[in-house]
Amino acid sequence: MKDSDRRSLVKKTSPIVIEVLYDISGSLLIVCAAHVLVFRRRHTATHCNILRHTVTHCNTLRLNATHRNTLQHTATYCNTLLHTATHCYTLLHTATHCYTLQHTATHYNTLQHTATHCNSLQLTATCCNSLQLTATHCNTLQHTVTHCNSLQHTATHCNTLAFEGVL
Repeated sequence: MKDSDRRSLVKKTSPIVIEVLYDISGSLLIVCAAHVLVFRRRHTATHCNILRHTVTHCNTLRLNATHRNTLQHTATYCNTLLHTATHCYTLLHTATHCYTLQHTATHYNTLQHTATHCNSLQLTATCCNSLQLTATHCNTLQHTVTHCNSLQHTATHCNTLAFEGVL
Protein backbone atom coordinates (compact mmCIF):
# COMPACT_ATOMS: atom_id res chain seq x y z
CA MET A 1 0.00 0.00 0.00
CA LYS A 2 1.30 3.46 -0.86
CA ASP A 3 1.90 6.12 1.76
CA SER A 4 -0.67 8.36 0.08
CA ASP A 5 -3.30 5.60 0.53
CA ARG A 6 -2.39 5.26 4.20
CA ARG A 7 -2.75 8.94 4.82
CA SER A 8 -6.21 8.93 3.28
CA LEU A 9 -7.36 6.64 6.07
CA VAL A 10 -6.38 9.08 8.79
CA LYS A 11 -9.33 11.05 9.99
CA LYS A 12 -8.34 14.62 10.56
CA THR A 13 -10.90 15.08 13.30
CA SER A 14 -10.12 11.83 15.12
CA PRO A 15 -7.17 11.35 17.42
CA ILE A 16 -6.92 7.71 16.18
CA VAL A 17 -4.58 6.83 13.32
CA ILE A 18 -5.55 3.67 11.48
CA GLU A 19 -2.95 2.01 9.29
CA VAL A 20 -4.03 -0.74 6.88
CA LEU A 21 -1.35 -3.30 5.94
CA TYR A 22 -1.26 -6.69 4.24
CA ASP A 23 0.99 -9.56 5.29
CA ILE A 24 2.88 -11.84 2.87
CA SER A 25 -0.06 -14.22 2.31
CA GLY A 26 -2.40 -11.32 1.52
CA SER A 27 -4.19 -11.33 4.88
CA LEU A 28 -5.53 -7.98 5.93
CA LEU A 29 -3.90 -6.44 9.00
CA ILE A 30 -5.04 -3.23 10.70
CA VAL A 31 -2.74 -1.49 13.10
CA CYS A 32 -4.15 1.17 15.36
CA ALA A 33 -1.90 3.79 16.80
CA ALA A 34 -3.52 5.86 19.49
CA HIS A 35 -2.49 9.46 19.89
CA VAL A 36 -5.07 10.41 22.39
CA LEU A 37 -5.28 11.74 25.86
CA VAL A 38 -5.36 9.37 28.81
CA PHE A 39 -9.13 9.61 29.33
CA ARG A 40 -9.78 8.48 25.76
CA ARG A 41 -7.57 5.39 25.97
CA ARG A 42 -10.39 3.01 26.78
CA HIS A 43 -12.43 4.22 23.79
CA THR A 44 -9.39 3.82 21.55
CA ALA A 45 -8.70 0.28 22.78
CA THR A 46 -12.34 -0.68 22.18
CA HIS A 47 -12.18 0.81 18.70
CA CYS A 48 -8.97 -1.11 17.95
CA ASN A 49 -10.56 -4.35 19.24
CA ILE A 50 -13.54 -3.78 16.96
CA LEU A 51 -11.17 -3.21 14.06
CA ARG A 52 -9.18 -6.36 14.97
CA HIS A 53 -12.45 -8.30 15.12
CA THR A 54 -13.39 -6.89 11.69
CA VAL A 55 -9.99 -7.90 10.30
CA THR A 56 -10.42 -11.41 11.72
CA HIS A 57 -13.87 -11.59 10.17
CA CYS A 58 -12.48 -10.39 6.80
CA ASN A 59 -9.69 -12.96 6.97
CA THR A 60 -12.27 -15.69 7.75
CA LEU A 61 -14.39 -14.55 4.81
CA ARG A 62 -11.30 -14.57 2.56
CA LEU A 63 -10.39 -18.04 3.81
CA ASN A 64 -13.97 -19.24 3.14
CA ALA A 65 -13.83 -17.73 -0.35
CA THR A 66 -10.51 -19.51 -0.95
CA HIS A 67 -12.08 -22.75 0.32
CA ARG A 68 -15.06 -22.26 -2.04
CA ASN A 69 -12.67 -21.61 -4.92
CA THR A 70 -10.79 -24.78 -3.98
CA LEU A 71 -14.06 -26.73 -3.87
CA GLN A 72 -15.09 -25.29 -7.21
CA HIS A 73 -11.67 -26.17 -8.64
CA THR A 74 -12.00 -29.69 -7.20
CA ALA A 75 -15.49 -30.07 -8.69
CA THR A 76 -14.18 -28.92 -12.07
CA TYR A 77 -11.29 -31.37 -11.75
CA CYS A 78 -13.73 -34.17 -10.83
CA ASN A 79 -15.88 -33.32 -13.86
CA THR A 80 -12.76 -33.46 -16.02
CA LEU A 81 -11.83 -36.84 -14.54
CA LEU A 82 -15.38 -38.10 -15.11
CA HIS A 83 -15.28 -36.89 -18.71
CA THR A 84 -11.88 -38.57 -19.17
CA ALA A 85 -13.18 -41.83 -17.66
CA THR A 86 -16.19 -41.73 -20.00
CA HIS A 87 -13.86 -41.09 -22.93
CA CYS A 88 -11.64 -44.02 -21.85
CA TYR A 89 -14.71 -46.28 -21.56
CA THR A 90 -15.77 -45.24 -25.08
CA LEU A 91 -12.27 -45.96 -26.39
CA LEU A 92 -12.26 -49.34 -24.65
CA HIS A 93 -15.67 -50.17 -26.14
CA THR A 94 -14.42 -49.09 -29.58
CA ALA A 95 -11.27 -51.20 -29.20
CA THR A 96 -13.40 -54.22 -28.24
CA HIS A 97 -15.64 -53.60 -31.25
CA CYS A 98 -12.57 -53.33 -33.51
CA TYR A 99 -11.19 -56.58 -32.08
CA THR A 100 -14.53 -58.29 -32.77
CA LEU A 101 -14.56 -56.92 -36.33
CA GLN A 102 -10.98 -58.05 -36.84
CA HIS A 103 -11.83 -61.51 -35.51
CA THR A 104 -14.87 -61.65 -37.82
CA ALA A 105 -12.76 -60.52 -40.78
CA THR A 106 -10.16 -63.18 -39.99
CA HIS A 107 -12.91 -65.78 -39.73
CA TYR A 108 -14.40 -64.56 -43.03
CA ASN A 109 -10.96 -64.71 -44.70
CA THR A 110 -10.51 -68.26 -43.38
CA LEU A 111 -13.95 -69.22 -44.71
CA GLN A 112 -13.20 -67.58 -48.03
CA HIS A 113 -9.86 -69.42 -48.24
CA THR A 114 -11.61 -72.69 -47.36
CA ALA A 115 -14.28 -72.03 -49.99
CA THR A 116 -11.58 -71.34 -52.58
CA HIS A 117 -9.80 -74.54 -51.56
CA CYS A 118 -13.09 -76.48 -51.76
CA ASN A 119 -13.74 -75.04 -55.22
CA SER A 120 -10.25 -76.15 -56.28
CA LEU A 121 -10.88 -79.63 -54.85
CA GLN A 122 -14.25 -79.78 -56.59
CA LEU A 123 -12.64 -78.76 -59.87
CA THR A 124 -9.92 -81.38 -59.34
CA ALA A 125 -12.58 -84.00 -58.54
CA THR A 126 -14.49 -83.07 -61.71
CA CYS A 127 -11.26 -83.34 -63.68
CA CYS A 128 -10.49 -86.70 -62.05
CA ASN A 129 -13.97 -87.95 -62.89
CA SER A 130 -13.43 -86.89 -66.50
CA LEU A 131 -10.04 -88.59 -66.55
CA GLN A 132 -11.53 -91.72 -64.98
CA LEU A 133 -14.29 -91.72 -67.57
CA THR A 134 -11.68 -91.23 -70.29
CA ALA A 135 -9.57 -94.04 -68.81
CA THR A 136 -12.62 -96.31 -68.74
CA HIS A 137 -13.34 -95.40 -72.36
CA CYS A 138 -9.69 -96.01 -73.22
CA ASN A 139 -9.83 -99.41 -71.49
CA THR A 140 -12.95 -100.24 -73.48
CA LEU A 141 -11.25 -99.11 -76.68
CA GLN A 142 -8.14 -101.09 -75.76
CA HIS A 143 -10.29 -104.15 -75.10
CA THR A 144 -12.04 -103.56 -78.41
CA VAL A 145 -8.68 -103.15 -80.17
CA THR A 146 -7.46 -106.36 -78.57
CA HIS A 147 -10.66 -108.11 -79.66
CA CYS A 148 -10.30 -106.62 -83.17
CA ASN A 149 -6.70 -107.77 -83.27
CA SER A 150 -7.83 -111.26 -82.29
CA LEU A 151 -10.55 -111.20 -84.93
CA GLN A 152 -8.09 -109.94 -87.52
CA HIS A 153 -5.61 -112.59 -86.51
CA THR A 154 -8.37 -115.19 -86.73
CA ALA A 155 -9.47 -113.80 -90.09
CA THR A 156 -5.88 -113.89 -91.35
CA HIS A 157 -5.55 -117.44 -90.09
CA CYS A 158 -8.88 -118.37 -91.75
CA ASN A 159 -7.78 -116.74 -95.00
CA THR A 160 -4.51 -118.62 -94.87
CA LEU A 161 -6.33 -121.90 -94.27
CA ALA A 162 -8.82 -121.13 -97.04
CA PHE A 163 -6.02 -120.27 -99.39
CA GLU A 164 -4.29 -123.51 -98.65
CA GLY A 165 -7.47 -125.33 -99.24
CA VAL A 166 -7.81 -126.66 -95.79
CA LEU A 167 -11.13 -125.08 -95.33
